[in-house]
Amino acid sequence: MKSVEPNLLLALSTALALALLVATASLFGEPGLTLKYVVIALVCPVLFVVMNGWWKKRRGVATTAMVHRNAPATAVWASIFPALLMLGAAIPVFFPGHDYGILIVIASVWFGATLESAIKARKA
Repeated sequence: MKSVEPNLLLALSTALALALLVATASLFGEPGLTLKYVVIALVCPVLFVVMNGWWKKRRGVATTAMVHRNAPATAVWASIFPALLMLGAAIPVFFPGHDYGILIVIASVWFGATLESAIKARKA
């Protein structure tokens, strides 16, 4: 069995943490904002990947994937993304009744960064 690409695992773990954040924000946040949170979580990562790729191509900046097999420490540093999203998912539990849209936007951009990294690793 082949090993799974670490950047793909990073993107999947960040996606699960984002889903948990959306779930806790919907459950403990202001009522009636579930659709808003889901739309933000679906649209923002896609827009980030598309617009960031366009911007980097326009500026001539070449980037690589976040996790490299030759540098194991990159996996440890990259694991900060899902860990912070998991901590962010706890915020609505302890401070209920607020609108957590900006928190989901930030988490969606971080997920977009890991998704972009997985796409770059796949192309390489």
